[in-house]
Amino acid sequence: MSSQNIYILGIESSCDDTAASVMQNGKILSNVVASQKIHEEFGGVVPELASRAHQQNIVPVVNQAIKKANIAKDQLNAIAFTRGPGLMGSLLVGTSFAKSLAMGLNIPLIDVNHMQAHILAHFIDEEGFNKPPFPFLAMTISGGHTQIVKVSNYFEMEVIGETIDDAVGEAYDKSGKILGLGYPAGPEIDKRAQLGNPKAFKFTKPKVAELNFSFSGLKTAILYFIQKEIKANPNFIEENINDICASIQYTIIGILIDKLKLASKQTGIKHIAIGGGVSANSGIRQALKTGEAKFGWTTYVPKFEFTTDNAAMIAIVGYLKYLENNFSQQNVTASARLKI
Repeated sequence: MSSQNIYILGIESSCDDTAASVMQNGKILSNVVASQKIHEEFGGVVPELASRAHQQNIVPVVNQAIKKANIAKDQLNAIAFTRGPGLMGSLLVGTSFAKSLAMGLNIPLIDVNHMQAHILAHFIDEEGFNKPPFPFLAMTISGGHTQIVKVSNYFEMEVIGETIDDAVGEAYDKSGKILGLGYPAGPEIDKRAQLGNPKAFKFTKPKVAELNFSFSGLKTAILYFIQKEIKANPNFIEENINDICASIQYTIIGILIDKLKLASKQTGIKHIAIGGGVSANSGIRQALKTGEAKFGWTTYVPKFEFTTDNAAMIAIVGYLKYLENNFSQQNVTASARLKI
């Protein structure tokens, strides 16, 4: 590759965060995220409100990303954007904006699969973070997704296990709702879990074939358990909150690690990369470290800001596609259910 600088603008708008990032040859120059607080009072993302907020945020966010990167917009070589999967209204805002800007600047447009981006976030040049060698197993865990993917190279990925109902992040949020915690509940459950006894209460792990996951049964089990205990003692939640959180987290992590163990055994792959918002969870990180000692794994977790929805991960996919001249046409459309 020539020593010429390649600048990619990444735009991410798949859910409720409007994000933009500028990358130079695989290194992040800026990574700006505008989060939407409005959804907290509803205990979940309201699609209509999300797309409206994207419309308000996208111009200032992109502007700030270019400013922070200290470049002029006519130095950009291409614009990468999230095509899907995600909320249709939210995706449309990012897609339309990216298409217009690429057309206005007369530069290539690159569409990105959000799920591939979570995995390829591992390839952002970041000091102190190793990049996984091919082939590796990627586990993507977030509010909307739970998948195990066999990654053979940048653009050859095979989903070998996924949730058949709810995502792991939903299991955290619904459990949090049952316990009267705020939204999103994952970080709060994680914090309290560290103060509690993970074996205080036992929840049954769902039996799901092969490498697939299921979390809806666990949610129901937690709900019935809490209802039963509250009948006997109205103060049950307050008196046992840390132990309840620790037990829920212990069960969820057990489900994830069991499947990873099976995937590693079946494929013979011991390089394990993790991404998505839930990978910020301290219990999961600890379980992966244990896996390294126990099963001879080498594990990879990206920098925290690249795990939740962000545009840096969109920019890295854009950069890798740019090197292969893999561009999109102006008639590309957003897709809410895009597959890897």
